[in-house]
Amino acid sequence: MNVLPTDPAARAAVRQGVSVSVATGLYGISFGALSVAAGVGLGPTMALSLLMFSGGSQFALIGVIGAAGTPVAAIATATLLGLRNTLYGAVVSPLLQVRGWRRIAAAQVTIDESTAVAVAQPDPAVSRIGFWVTGLGVYVLWNAFVLLGALAGDALGDPRAWGLDAAAAAAFLALVWPRLAPRRAQLVAGLAVAATAVLIPFVPPGIPVLAAAAVAIVVGLVAPATVPAEAPSEPAGDTPAEPGTESDREPAR
Repeated sequence: MNVLPTDPAARAAVRQGVSVSVATGLYGISFGALSVAAGVGLGPTMALSLLMFSGGSQFALIGVIGAAGTPVAAIATATLLGLRNTLYGAVVSPLLQVRGWRRIAAAQVTIDESTAVAVAQPDPAVSRIGFWVTGLGVYVLWNAFVLLGALAGDALGDPRAWGLDAAAAAAFLALVWPRLAPRRAQLVAGLAVAATAVLIPFVPPGIPVLAAAAVAIVVGLVAPATVPAEAPSEPAGDTPAEPGTESDREPAR
């Protein structure tokens, strides 16, 4: 791993990663309890969480199962919602630049939270720190709390009554909010929210998320961001010298 350019930036990335991991991990209690209540046993619940490791897809799958849906419908819904991780991979892959088994590990922990923390950092070296701290932190805590929720079951009551579902969303929003300062980002966010709100009542889970991503892609294609061109600086040797100076008698070095 490259030497970090600034220690404060690295420490900030670690703090963000840990805080997001805790907030997201706690919500795993809800999935464990709901999964067991939907008739999925302890073993399948843990296998689903450890291998799929995509909270939205996991909730979508047990939601269909709990509503007496077919296995095909459950798998299709979870897969559709999980397609967003492909977009995340395209974002973080240039930042991580991993090969071999690390690439497989990175793919497993490429989720909403690890991507958000990574892209919020000031440079690629710190982005890698944020990505791994968040991805591995969420993986460990999420699965630990899923196990707790599955074991406790009904004794916990409805974890949503504790506000754990809002805690994960709030942590994610806290990361995204500073990046909405430019008007262009506000436009993309507003259009994405509008598209999602319109589609939610009419389409299966996963489609609104993909529609929001499509909005950002379309805006990027139609109105690409422009970087102001800097005025080229003149080389020191090209600056005209006054007659009679040393520069008039010797070539520039």
